[in-house]
Amino acid sequence: MTVMWRTLMPCAVLLALALPAAAAPDEAQLGKAAGYPIGTRANWFYDEGVRVGSFSNLDSLLPHHTLRKAEAPLPLTAAAHPPDIEYRFENRTMKLDDFLARQRVTGLLLIRNGEVLFERYQYDRTPAHRFVSHSMAKSIVSIAIGMALAEGKIASLDDMVAQYVPKLAGSFYGETSIRNVLRMSSGVAFSETYDGNDDLRKFTLARHTQGSTAALRMFQTREAPQGARFHYASSETVILTVLLREVTGTTLSGYLTGRLWQPMGAEGDATWVRTSDDTEVGAGAFNATLRDYGRLGVLLANDGAVGGRQIVPLDYLLEATDWHRQPPAFAPGRATPFFGYGYQFWTFPGEKRRFAMLGVYGQSIFVDPELKLVMVVTAAARNASVGKETFARERSAVWRGVVGKYGNW
Repeated sequence: MTVMWRTLMPCAVLLALALPAAAAPDEAQLGKAAGYPIGTRANWFYDEGVRVGSFSNLDSLLPHHTLRKAEAPLPLTAAAHPPDIEYRFENRTMKLDDFLARQRVTGLLLIRNGEVLFERYQYDRTPAHRFVSHSMAKSIVSIAIGMALAEGKIASLDDMVAQYVPKLAGSFYGETSIRNVLRMSSGVAFSETYDGNDDLRKFTLARHTQGSTAALRMFQTREAPQGARFHYASSETVILTVLLREVTGTTLSGYLTGRLWQPMGAEGDATWVRTSDDTEVGAGAFNATLRDYGRLGVLLANDGAVGGRQIVPLDYLLEATDWHRQPPAFAPGRATPFFGYGYQFWTFPGEKRRFAMLGVYGQSIFVDPELKLVMVVTAAARNASVGKETFARERSAVWRGVVGKYGNW
């Protein structure tokens, strides 16, 4: 009986960690009465009444490629003594349940040294749901670039894109180096405001009707020298996605299944929405369970290694995620008022290497390699740009509280 209890106890604790919170904010607006419905291809992104359902079922709505799970998933066991974590926000000391009660979080997961410290779901979401990444997917594209570079499929990050994607020859995007595309510093004008009237909307529509390379060729104004500044543009991640298709001869999902998803020990299949020309969206629309996002965070916290095997090329990952290794224009406080930018990863201010994968409406994976800490947040925030509301600041406060529990800034 004692042996059986010891076997079952970690599962019981993990189940307790995963229990939903008692209440969630704005349930009515987010579709609780209708069972959190899934939207349509026309409204899933903008309509908050279908946001929860759509963000956790996108692959039931749109065509996609699949990354098959590992035969032997990486175990995620519950910490024997879950910590009591506090954070300071708006001159108050709060706990993690306060964050859940105040913000539209669908899932919150904390991991340290491969052990689950905290796991909660809201809005009737469960561990089985696959949550959309939004732009967290950009960092996964970057990982694939690092792998292709290590395999010699890309000779140098300083090569021009058109060397690998001849259909972009003569365009400004084609005449930009891979390194500068990774930094989102092509200098090509591109507006991304998520209001339905920006260049992103025009680009997305053109991509579905004309194909990815034709859509990329639409943008023919270089307003700054390449490499001179950071300017966020999802089109630049699409360049990398198209380039990877050219150099690997397969889909991005196919390329990463046996190189990333299975070696890191994913317990569930992931999906990546594809466009009409069969390339993945790339800049977003990756879908995975909260725990598998956590496993990806664990891999990154361990500098790209799992079980003694280096999965993500170390030198590339360090360069991609350490602001000290990037030019001054991409440092925290320079690239943006807060974050810096590496190779499709966001970098935190401070001397220690901490970095993030971020997506609109609050999707995020925060990583501290020194402390082996990972925080995953999936959400259905009010605004695509969560800096327009308290979400971004409170999320940062929570992360500071988590880091402060085990170390310092």
